[in-house]
Amino acid sequence: MYAGQRRATGGKMDEARFHSVLHRPGTLVDAGAHDGLLTLPLARLPASRVLAFEPLPPAFARLRAALLAEFGAPPAHVECHAAALGDHAGEITLAMPVLDGVAQEQWASTAKDYAAHLSDRVDVRRFAVPLMRLDDLRLDDVTGMKIDAEGAEYEILRGARETLLRCRPVLTLEVEERHREGSTWAVPAFLDALGYDVLFELGGAWLPMAALDRATMQRASPDPSVFEASDPYVFVFYALPREHAAGMLARLQAAA
Repeated sequence: MYAGQRRATGGKMDEARFHSVLHRPGTLVDAGAHDGLLTLPLARLPASRVLAFEPLPPAFARLRAALLAEFGAPPAHVECHAAALGDHAGEITLAMPVLDGVAQEQWASTAKDYAAHLSDRVDVRRFAVPLMRLDDLRLDDVTGMKIDAEGAEYEILRGARETLLRCRPVLTLEVEERHREGSTWAVPAFLDALGYDVLFELGGAWLPMAALDRATMQRASPDPSVFEASDPYVFVFYALPREHAAGMLARLQAAA
């Protein structure tokens, strides 16, 4: 994401607050954990077990170090996987752009290779990383899930379909057209078919996906050397199981 982009969303709710307000004891999945920005607050929630997935080697090392610094020892209730999530098991290429010699870790993606953006300023580092499917873990107590995968959100959900149907967790998703054209249509449609309501929060108001004006709320350059985005830039979405959505939304509104 761009520096300062969270402020540009215009929202009052963030992902950590969302998961805290709607927390239920059980397993929390952090897909795209990076260096623990959300893993740490999830690990502090009562009666939580956290599964953190981070395929980028330097970020994974910092994730482990952050957990050690926070808890003093590797926490038994946090399980870290140096792997990406997707819709099958195996191996996949993770591409990370390098801008003017500086690694752009938060752009690392298994869904795009950045070949179209190579220039005298932009290079790409590639890593062969393990790929896992969440359904293969056969979890039965997932209560929350965060997905931040720079374009690979659809594949992660496909690989978690049975888990979502069985466990009915709440979800936060960072979905951006600049990383994958059509993703803000495909991801909500997939979740809708599974009985989820997908919302976003803007200026304190909770809005349905139908209210997302992509031309004014999702305009950003896919080129890592061009720092341009609309204001507001809405890229965090929240998914609630439809059978509980009304009550959950009321709790979120009360917590604002």
